[in-house]
Amino acid sequence: MSGNEKCLSKKEIVLTQNAPAPIGPYSQAVAVKACQGFVFCSGQIAINPANGQIESQDVVAQSKQVMQNLQAVVEASGAKMSQVVKTTIFLKSMGDFPKVNEVYGGYFSSNPPARSTVEVSRLPKDVLVEVEAIVAL
Repeated sequence: MSGNEKCLSKKEIVLTQNAPAPIGPYSQAVAVKACQGFVFCSGQIAINPANGQIESQDVVAQSKQVMQNLQAVVEASGAKMSQVVKTTIFLKSMGDFPKVNEVYGGYFSSNPPARSTVEVSRLPKDVLVEVEAIVAL
């Protein structure tokens, strides 16, 4: 077992019946007893790293690119998506939430991180979605 895997076992999902149950792929809270620290990932948008372009104005396609970009950053830090403990999703329109949530949920099938989702008036390059994360090492 690597050092990161030993630390991962310290990630605990917090769930209480004294607060509303999660209504999507997120946890009420995540408690972490970090062995080595944290990685704070900047918000990722739907830029294709191969050409530096936003290739779609479709929220599903943008969400897939965002999550691929986030996963690449997480993995470059030496971690896995299962070690993400907190995310924030920024949406141009909360009406897109169900579609973004479906894509997002595919990256966190079990023990998902804590999460906040907010609607904003504008995002860089006029994209539709941005996601940032905190990873426990």
